[in-house]
Amino acid sequence: MKIYLAGPDVFLPDAVEIGRRKAAICARFGLTGLYPLDNAIDLAAPDASRQIFCGNEAMMDQADAIIANLTPFRGAGADPGTVYELGYMAGRRKFCLAYSNDGRTYADRLGHLVNVRTEHGRLVDPEGLTVEDFGLVDNLMMIHALELHGCPLVTPAARPDDVWHDLAAFETCVRMAAARSIAT
Repeated sequence: MKIYLAGPDVFLPDAVEIGRRKAAICARFGLTGLYPLDNAIDLAAPDASRQIFCGNEAMMDQADAIIANLTPFRGAGADPGTVYELGYMAGRRKFCLAYSNDGRTYADRLGHLVNVRTEHGRLVDPEGLTVEDFGLVDNLMMIHALELHGCPLVTPAARPDDVWHDLAAFETCVRMAAARSIAT
């Protein structure tokens, strides 16, 4: 089984090493991890961003499944590129798994970043816009895509000290993918 390894991990200073660690965990369970930084891209090319996009979609097309890192990135929610990749895979009816190393609800995380208040029985942000408050770790579209096209979101019992390098929840997803691979 080939698994596309999605997430904001590609932005970390040690992004290549994280990709190697994730691919090694996959290999331990007889799976092949496809990491976006494995694509050879000329970052100086005028169309580098398009090359990245096309390379990542080609990788996802080759993959049987996705494991998406939905740990909040630069805000209260998941990285938007990772969200796109999860939707892309769910839309193709591929096996979808994901984890977040921050298991707090989206509304709780947002409340730590901006003033969230109750107004007329609903949570709103400083602009008066409704804050999604279903008690879910992130946006309902991602959470239910996982439930309907794979496995529920994996979160640790406690937030790790280093959310970007702790791969325990990732390994749980790999174990679930391996179990499915054996069953099919």
